[in-house]
Amino acid sequence: MWVVRAVRIEDLDGLLKLVQSATRGLTSLQLDHDRLLDRVEQSVFAFSRSAVSPRGEPYVLVLANDETGELVGTSTVYTKTGGYQPFYAYELTQSHHHSDMLGVDNERTYLQLQRIHDGPTEIGSLFLRGSYRGKGRGRWLSLARFALIAMRRNRFADRVIAEMRGRADADGRVPFWEAVTGRFIPVDFATADAMSTVSKQFIEEMMPMHPIYLDLLPQEVRDGIGQVHDETVPALQMLRSEGFQPTAQVDIFDAGPVIDCATNQINAVRRTREIVVAGTVDKSDDLDDQAILCSNKGGFTSVLTSIKTDVDGIVIGKDVAEHLELEIGSTCYALPPRQQD
Repeated sequence: MWVVRAVRIEDLDGLLKLVQSATRGLTSLQLDHDRLLDRVEQSVFAFSRSAVSPRGEPYVLVLANDETGELVGTSTVYTKTGGYQPFYAYELTQSHHHSDMLGVDNERTYLQLQRIHDGPTEIGSLFLRGSYRGKGRGRWLSLARFALIAMRRNRFADRVIAEMRGRADADGRVPFWEAVTGRFIPVDFATADAMSTVSKQFIEEMMPMHPIYLDLLPQEVRDGIGQVHDETVPALQMLRSEGFQPTAQVDIFDAGPVIDCATNQINAVRRTREIVVAGTVDKSDDLDDQAILCSNKGGFTSVLTSIKTDVDGIVIGKDVAEHLELEIGSTCYALPPRQQD
């Protein structure tokens, strides 16, 4: 059975192979063995700790075959941005200019580098192997993060952001990098992209704090600011449907938009419900409603399955109950993959 669950130490080799197949531009997945091990260890610790306040640790999830151990997808929730390393973003800001002598007014937009030390929760690092896309798996892998947030609400901040991948050409050229950030950080985009997952110190050292006016940039670059990569459009649409909205911030490398939502207003968080297992049946295929069903097995385990809801709770398949370590009378969490009319 396929499950989305908390990562384990023994997943390291399979997860490394998975992230190495991800394309460049997925910044948070450009990790070597030791750095990925560090992230996995932090996640294992995060799932085991009893304190409730967010510390910036990652909660790493994997889409796995529970029988074979094969990993085909991953996604992550970072409890807090900032902390010992700031979160950097460009903020689009407007200024008004007036000249009595010329008799003209002008509104100018500029980029202002922001350092955020005590920031919101961030979702990211989502990747699903191409041959496994479809059948709701990508949505499940993404929404499982919101079920996790609902189940451990005090571990996460009051707002959640997502940095969306910005525009790039078919050959991988990133116009914004070439016109702006790459002028101050004289390495190629892929190198800076990968290094930023290790340390952001070079951003502090190399990037100017002075505003950068959009009027000075080529039209191609201006048009791409706040726009997403073609491959990112479905992810953006899905997050918008869950309540995320654009902000005035963009990524400093590719100018992809930063979107956000108050945590308690995220639709998927709101529709995640704690519920009692009222019964089981031999085949879940015979049940009516689809749900992402979650338990605390191994820190977090979820199954995309059919359920039946009645006044006493939910009825689930016996195989699902076994995989989630649930019994009749147990409580679990149910998240419908889509908003109900």
